[in-house]
Amino acid sequence: MRRPATDTQDPARTWQRDLLHLLVGTACGLTLGLVLHRLAPRAPPTEAQRFAVVQDFVRDLYVRELDARGLTDSALRGMVESLDPYSRYYSRDELAAMERETSGHFRGIGVVFARPIEEGRVLFAMPGSPADRAGIGVGDRFLEIDGQALGGLEAAQIHRLLAESAQETVELHVLSRDGSDRRLAVERIDLVDPTVRHARMLDAELGLGYLAITSFSQETPKEFDAAVGELQRRGLTGLVVDVRGNLGGVLRSAVTLANRFVPSGLIVSQEGRGAPVRYKSEASEAWYADLPLAVLVDGESASASEVFAAALQEHRAAVVVGTPTYGKGMVQQVRTFGEDAAVKLTTAYYYTPSGRNLERTVDKAWETGVVPDLEVALSELERRDVARFRDSYSAPAEDRAAIEAWEVAEGIELLPREPADAQLEAALGLFRGVRPGARLAEAAK
Repeated sequence: MRRPATDTQDPARTWQRDLLHLLVGTACGLTLGLVLHRLAPRAPPTEAQRFAVVQDFVRDLYVRELDARGLTDSALRGMVESLDPYSRYYSRDELAAMERETSGHFRGIGVVFARPIEEGRVLFAMPGSPADRAGIGVGDRFLEIDGQALGGLEAAQIHRLLAESAQETVELHVLSRDGSDRRLAVERIDLVDPTVRHARMLDAELGLGYLAITSFSQETPKEFDAAVGELQRRGLTGLVVDVRGNLGGVLRSAVTLANRFVPSGLIVSQEGRGAPVRYKSEASEAWYADLPLAVLVDGESASASEVFAAALQEHRAAVVVGTPTYGKGMVQQVRTFGEDAAVKLTTAYYYTPSGRNLERTVDKAWETGVVPDLEVALSELERRDVARFRDSYSAPAEDRAAIEAWEVAEGIELLPREPADAQLEAALGLFRGVRPGARLAEAAK
């Protein structure tokens, strides 16, 4: 009887069969994956990939060679500044000016140059500054800064030489007006760029004073209090605050100054995507609540200066004189990104104590911002003269005689003279009891 055959496998043939199965399976998987890839929708490129592809295309093929950083700055600027009229992108080169505007500080030695600045002639040194302590005075001319001759340099380059070096001192070659020259080592320090200017008594008999706020920086409240304190020591009984041409600045500073005259109630509120923020008066901060006040405004008074004027007007703490303000009711937040860039982005709207948004591009019912209680117009020439004087730096009293002698010797004007100013006169007239329009009516007779 024959036994059944035993079931056995050849190892070589088994290996070949398994390999064949693996290859066939792999081929089927690849084929199926290719079919599904073709049939399924492709994932779109990310926004970063789209930006990189377009940037590479422009940089590689544009008719002129381009800098990658410049292209990125342009792209970011376009993105931010397309949002609204006020959001802005700052490149590395623009950061210093923006920081000086908001902080109220700058690095330097403390000199104010006569115009044209390119000539490097010193109008005066700021009192107590390193330049003042080093003996730099009226009419001195800078020939070299840290070994760099000033010939051919632009104003911005001169300021940069004085400010941006990492060295603690700046080496100056200075030529005096009498022809003598000297070399000085002057310390670079952090200085306050004054935003409160031309504080003075206009009518000593009635005690009427004046000061201008050119912008609102973090230092403005401290400057303002110092100026008002000095005027009070000279008999101040009524004050004119000039915020014409003031484009705004730090909101908190405008709120602080409004609080100086408003003892209770809402100063301003801001509303955006987050919870509303309301700034209210604190009675302990209303140092000048009993001081009669007039505020000068014009079409270039914007943002924080409108917050200031509107709060005082609506709380009946001041009479507003001039022409309607610009109408900017948007709040910007500034964020820096390392040392290379910063963005000022609109994050909220602000509302006056009565609930009005002054932004003229949003609420079409309003074509302007704050409407003065007493409207007084200036001609374009008058407006320019007033702005030129208002925005100039106040020369120290001890330097004015030397500046005037310089002006006479060379037949030039170094300090703008106080111009005729119908808006200021109208504000002073209110303190003096002159009825608005009375002079015009009298002149028409």
